[in-house]
Amino acid sequence: MHTILIIGTGKSSVYIIEYLIGTTEGKNRKIILADISEEIAAKKINGKNNVFAKSIDLEDIKNRHSIIKDADVVISMLPAFLHPVIAKDCLELGKHFFTASYESEELRGMSAEIKSRNLLFLNECGLDPGIDHMSAMKIIDSEKAKGHEILSFKSYTGGVLTPESEDNPWKYKFTWNPRNVVLAGQGVSRFIRNGRYKYIPYHMLFRRLETISFDEIGDFDGYPNRDSLSYRKIYGLENIPTLLRGTLRRAGFCQSWDVFVQLGMTDDSFKMDLPEDFTARMFVNSFLPFQEETSVELKIKELLPWVTDEIIEKITWLGLLDDIVLPILKGSPAAILQVLLEAKWALKPEDKDMIVMQHLFEVKTASGIKKITSSLVSKGKNQDYTAMAKTVGLPLAIAVDLFLDGKIKARGLQIPIIPEIYIPILESLEKENVIFQEKIESI
Repeated sequence: MHTILIIGTGKSSVYIIEYLIGTTEGKNRKIILADISEEIAAKKINGKNNVFAKSIDLEDIKNRHSIIKDADVVISMLPAFLHPVIAKDCLELGKHFFTASYESEELRGMSAEIKSRNLLFLNECGLDPGIDHMSAMKIIDSEKAKGHEILSFKSYTGGVLTPESEDNPWKYKFTWNPRNVVLAGQGVSRFIRNGRYKYIPYHMLFRRLETISFDEIGDFDGYPNRDSLSYRKIYGLENIPTLLRGTLRRAGFCQSWDVFVQLGMTDDSFKMDLPEDFTARMFVNSFLPFQEETSVELKIKELLPWVTDEIIEKITWLGLLDDIVLPILKGSPAAILQVLLEAKWALKPEDKDMIVMQHLFEVKTASGIKKITSSLVSKGKNQDYTAMAKTVGLPLAIAVDLFLDGKIKARGLQIPIIPEIYIPILESLEKENVIFQEKIESI
C-alpha cells in the first residue's frame, strides 16, 4: 500500500485532495492530510475510507519527521518559503517530494543528493508554473521534430473573473493572494525581442502592454513577468530571437493600476505610522504635492497628465477618495492599499473565477512562417471549486497518481518539461476539461 501525505489543506488543495482520494480504493492507497490542526484537516475527509487527518507542527522537526516517515510521497501545499523545510525532511527520510511552486535555490542545492538517493522531487507542476510549461513544451517539441525553427514565443497567464462576475469598473476582484497582486511586477522585467535584450523597470511596467485576445471572452492587457530570459535554456530555445512570459489583466486595468505605482502606493519598503482619524482620501493625498486649494483629483491629473476621467472614476469607486477613516494606520503603503482593496475587490458568493492562458508562437517552416495560437480558458464552478484551485491542484495530483502507477520513471530534481511527464498529464487534464484550443495561421 502506498501512502500519500498532503501537507496544507487550504482552499487551493480541494482538487488535489479529492482527485487523490478517488484513487485510494481502486489502487490500494492511503492518504494523510496534515494541517496546523487535526480538525482543519479532518474537514476534507468527507467520510472516505483510507484517509486520515493529523496535526503538524512545522517548527518541530520531530513532529514533522514522525508524520513524513510514514509516507511514500509528500505533497507540499504550503507557502513557497516553507517548501525547502519539508524537502530537507524528505531527503533525509528518503521520500519523494512534489510541489506546484517554483524550483528554489535551496532545492537546487539538494539536486545531487536527490539524484544519488534515486528520489523524484518534482516542482513547478501547477498552473503557472506548470500547465504553462507542459503545454508550451508539447508545441516546442512537436515543431522541432518537424525540423521547424521557432522564431518567437510569448506566453501569458491570468487569474481573473468570468465575464458575468465582472460587475465593477475594474472588472477585477481578488481570486488569489491579495498581497501578490498588490506587489506584482516589482523589480525589473527582462526578456528578448527580435534578438535584443529588453529591460522594463517597475515604474514603466504597466505602460508596456500587449493586447491579448480570446475569441469568446475578449481582450486582455498583457505585461511582462520579471524574468523571461532564463526560460530560453529551460525550453531549449537558447537562440530564439523573441521570448517573453507575462501576466494578463482585463483591458484597461493596467493603465489605472499604474496610478498607484507612480504615486508610490504599492511600495512595501517602508512603514507608515499615521495619526488617528487619517482618512483614505488623506492617504492618497499624502503621495501628492502640497497645494492647499487644489483637489486630490486635480492633483492626480496634474502630476500624471495621462490620467482620464474614467481612471479617476475607477479610483473613486474603490473608496480611495472618500473621507472614511483608514482601517489600519500602521504598515507599508502597499499593506494599507491592500486592506482598502480587499473591501472592494472581495468575491461575492455567486462570483466565479477564470483562468486564461495563451501561447503565441511564430515558426519558420519550409513553406513559410506560421503563427500558432494556443489558448486555455477554464472557469470556476463556485468559490470552493475555483478555476485557480483546479488548474493548480489537478496537474500535481495527476503527476503523483502517474508516478505511483509507475508511469513516470524520472528521478532527480525535475520540472514537467520532459515528454514522459507532460504528455500523460496533459492527456489526463483534457479528461478534466482543461483543454487548449489551437489556431494556426500563415503570416
